[in-house]
Amino acid sequence: MSKLVLVDGNAIMHRAFHALPTTLTSENGEPTNAVYGFTSMLFKIIEDLVPTHIAVCFDRREPTFRKKEFKDYQSHRPEMDIGLSSQFPKAKEVLKAFRIPAYDKKGFEADDVIGTISKRTRVDEVVIVTGDKDILQLVDKRIKVYLPVGGLSNAVLMDEKKVKEKMGVRPERIVDYKGLVGDPSDNYKGVLGIGPKTAEKLFKDYDSFKEIYKNIDKIDERIASKLKEHKKSADMSYKLAKIVTDVDVEYDIEDMNDWSA
Repeated sequence: MSKLVLVDGNAIMHRAFHALPTTLTSENGEPTNAVYGFTSMLFKIIEDLVPTHIAVCFDRREPTFRKKEFKDYQSHRPEMDIGLSSQFPKAKEVLKAFRIPAYDKKGFEADDVIGTISKRTRVDEVVIVTGDKDILQLVDKRIKVYLPVGGLSNAVLMDEKKVKEKMGVRPERIVDYKGLVGDPSDNYKGVLGIGPKTAEKLFKDYDSFKEIYKNIDKIDERIASKLKEHKKSADMSYKLAKIVTDVDVEYDIEDMNDWSA
């Protein structure tokens, strides 16, 4: 059975940098904690998941389409620590030594590149490795997420059932959910006054974001007024939350198999 593992390089590097001491350095005093954690995670991934194919996807420095659409997107996040940013070239050297391909695309996040490759590639199973819960929206019968919990050494394999238990909605409804409640970590608000409990109740009555607005006249007036007042914010939140699965990125499935040769 063919199994493709896609690693969110930025998410794992960030997690490693903040989990491991900055006293881990090279002979020249350059920080290596993130590279060490990233490399250790690669070994664990290969041991635990036994992939036939593997690749890593990264963000780029240029503004993404989300930032262009909504200038406040992730604006509250601090600049990446120089101690972390300086380690990305080293991480890519590790991947090159392992013959593991790395992919990115100007104007898009690693999530979008992962989403595109995972949906387009014809393999029996895809496992995405990331600490970013946004990616859970991609989970289906073929795609799962290997989510680190509490540290790099522990992870849970999230299937459709586990996503529903954790998020309160099915994977394909996570985007709809965020359209209503927003996402503080990415700095978009959804519908002001609509929280998780109200959103979950709405999704029990109506199957999607579009269905909620289509039936807005049947919804309790107090909630409906909020939905109407903040419709523009809801639409923008929905768009920002949705992972793109048709990015024009070049990749070769055979390259993802070369590491095991």
